[in-house]
Amino acid sequence: MDALTDNFDLILKGFLETLKLLLSSGVLALVLGTLIGVFRLSPVPILRGTAIAYVTIFRNTPLLVLILLAIYGLPQLGIDFGFFWNITLAMGVYTASFVTEAIRSGVNGIPLGQAEAARSIGMPFGMTMTQVLLPQAFRLVVPPLASVFIALTKNTSLAAGFGVAEATFRLKGLLNDYATERIAIFVGIAVGYIIIVELISLGAHLFERKYAVTR
Repeated sequence: MDALTDNFDLILKGFLETLKLLLSSGVLALVLGTLIGVFRLSPVPILRGTAIAYVTIFRNTPLLVLILLAIYGLPQLGIDFGFFWNITLAMGVYTASFVTEAIRSGVNGIPLGQAEAARSIGMPFGMTMTQVLLPQAFRLVVPPLASVFIALTKNTSLAAGFGVAEATFRLKGLLNDYATERIAIFVGIAVGYIIIVELISLGAHLFERKYAVTR
């Protein structure tokens, strides 16, 4: 246990970096995924086509490939937000493709009559989405969105391979310095990830209970 107690501050900094990656890429994924989800449901063919292409490309491309592209490819095109933010961008656009599909399934789960009623009183597409469909869709897709962000939490560990000092990076360092305490180190780091995942699950459960859609 000395490896954990003596390096508690380093482990804590690692998990703070993990949370920073999770929050920044999660917000990007939620905003971008919602926008692409609206495109996916738009009556304009070119917007629907753009959304379908986005989901097809980014959902089917391994996250590691996207991270490599963001780190080594974007700077060659003159796009460089810095090491941390390039990785955040890769994680955000990848996760947004899953958010898009969750949003689409939520909107499709709303009775068609509501959209027809909105159109019958003269609401344009944008107003129908933002004031009628999306608020209900978000309440319907809390469990799948929670699963997406739980997966994102675990995907942040890929950043360790590129030198970002998050929790898995600290795990590798501790394993090198305390080879005889490997089990304790693995368990300690795993508990940290489990706490983050359980907090996401609890938040989703509370949100779902408070804002459940009455059918």
